[in-house]
Amino acid sequence: MPGDEIPVTVLSGSLGAGKTTLLNHLLEGAGDRRIAVLVNDMGEVNVDAELVSGTSKGLAGDVTELSNGCICCELRGDLERAVMRLARERDFDHLVVEASGISEPAPVAKLFTRGKASARYVVDSIVTVVDARQFHDAFGGTGVVERRGAAEDDTRPLSDLLVEQVELANLVVVNKADLVSDAELATVEELVAGLRPDAEIVTTEYSSVDPDVLFGRRLYDPATAAEAAGWRRALSEDEVGDGHDHDDHDDHHHDGHRHPDEVYGVTSFVFRSRRPFDPSCIADVLADLPESVVRSKGTLWVAGSEQHLTLGQAGPSVHVEAAGPWVATLPAFEQDAYHRNRRQVAWDDTWGDRRTELVFIGTGIDEAALRGRLDDCLLDEEAFADFEPGAWEGGDDRIPTEQGERVVVATP
Repeated sequence: MPGDEIPVTVLSGSLGAGKTTLLNHLLEGAGDRRIAVLVNDMGEVNVDAELVSGTSKGLAGDVTELSNGCICCELRGDLERAVMRLARERDFDHLVVEASGISEPAPVAKLFTRGKASARYVVDSIVTVVDARQFHDAFGGTGVVERRGAAEDDTRPLSDLLVEQVELANLVVVNKADLVSDAELATVEELVAGLRPDAEIVTTEYSSVDPDVLFGRRLYDPATAAEAAGWRRALSEDEVGDGHDHDDHDDHHHDGHRHPDEVYGVTSFVFRSRRPFDPSCIADVLADLPESVVRSKGTLWVAGSEQHLTLGQAGPSVHVEAAGPWVATLPAFEQDAYHRNRRQVAWDDTWGDRRTELVFIGTGIDEAALRGRLDDCLLDEEAFADFEPGAWEGGDDRIPTEQGERVVVATP
């Protein structure tokens, strides 16, 4: 019956950040709560489950292992079966799902908002544990960030995962605060707030967090979860806050909205254009972004590719992916269907949906310099006057041209 759903906390964070230590603190301080735990590890032996089980004897916790895989992908079926079994037994008050260090929390949360599990569970919050030293070295300083444990064989850049785990969190536990200076800790907290503005931040040592801070908060809202990341907010605030008509196709706009330093300590700006980039020039810029840029995301219009290109950057990791053809390249009946379903879409009479919309987030970004470099990569007036989509000669291997193609432009 409605209101009787089991609350779920999804616990994420990089390997070694302190998730399992936090989980043990929660079990030890559970009080009258009965907590069931699903623990996932990438190794054949589920070390985390052994650590939790070994310290929770006699407590109310029910620890279930999912070994040798990642719950957000190949073990998804196992996870669903496990949570439904637990729901049928229902001998607990709260479920904690500890994802592996290389798992994204969003797919795990979706399991409980869709399908069978959604009738029995409700996501209470997504909690991400951040290793303050590791995070500062990755994004706030000049240190060298290294992978730990089983994640060493993962080919995905660690910086991507660290950022996305924060962007998806309702509550971020900044752990190991004793391993950084006060100034470094402030930088980490500011970066976290810039990446996920509405997330609560708890600073701690040894993952010592009161269970009341994490449980029963109802911080997760599936309707707005995907829009809460800092880069998405920057885009939406720029659209309503800068006073420009972004459908104007006579020129490109780059009067972006800057988040105030006094609020987050992190600045962001939006770059928009209705002119395409020269492929080699923009690839050079993306391969050499300033270290001050922690995160950039958005849409790229690049001459020589009729694909809607998406940029993803986190620290030193940069990639460009071809998401699919621009709607303007599709047959008329498909364009009509698109417009019926998306009446608010920014559409240009000449270029359709072709456009660039990029968000840059970081600390101490020289906005004018970066804007200048981006402006210099746009086709000049003469070249743009003669521009014909699909007829551009001269591409660049770093710019994908086929749907689904993903090119790594820069890597740590």
